[in-house]
Amino acid sequence: MQFEAILFDCDGVLVDSELITNRVLHGMLNESGWVLSEDDCMRIFIGKTVRSETARIESETGQPLTDAWMAEFYERRNARLRAELVAIEGALDAVQAVHQQLNGKIAVASGADKPKVIMQLDKVGMLPFFGAHVFSGHDLPRTKPWPDVYLAAAASLGIAPRRCLVIEDSVPGLTAGVRAGATVWGYCPQVNAHSTPEQLLQAGATHVFNDMADLPRLLAQANQ
Repeated sequence: MQFEAILFDCDGVLVDSELITNRVLHGMLNESGWVLSEDDCMRIFIGKTVRSETARIESETGQPLTDAWMAEFYERRNARLRAELVAIEGALDAVQAVHQQLNGKIAVASGADKPKVIMQLDKVGMLPFFGAHVFSGHDLPRTKPWPDVYLAAAASLGIAPRRCLVIEDSVPGLTAGVRAGATVWGYCPQVNAHSTPEQLLQAGATHVFNDMADLPRLLAQANQ
């Protein structure tokens, strides 16, 4: 079966944002009284929204997770991202190539809030390739690991999920793609990967690759 569309996760797949965001979150949680390491913070929150761990945050800090706290987190996070964010190596050229290969049938389906996703894609020069086809789990009834955001992205392109290829780097996101009925490939870079190839395969990935620059070639081979 040929793939007619690609649905990309954003953080860790297109943009190198996860360590930046994690450092901000880690710092604010420690300030609030939850003393944990950066590695533990990444392990707990990777592929999830902050609010999905509200109960644990409130238990560990002894304080409610307020809208004001979240607003400060977003402000600090976005300032750091604007200053430090870069694209995943090879991702911009890959996006441009697969956009041409698939006649523009590509979309972003992220678990992050949409203003962040738009800002990041714009900063690294990818936004024109996706246009209106940028979706956030925050805007849907359920976010990852549920399939809603991938189903919305596929519908926006007019392509059945089973004919879509999803690119993901986290187990919650990969699970969402599988539940949507898409084929999912795991992206697992050789440096700073947050899941192992084995974990991605166990979660349902049919293929794992470690260099985003290889994606156009892999797509062409799959669609022969």
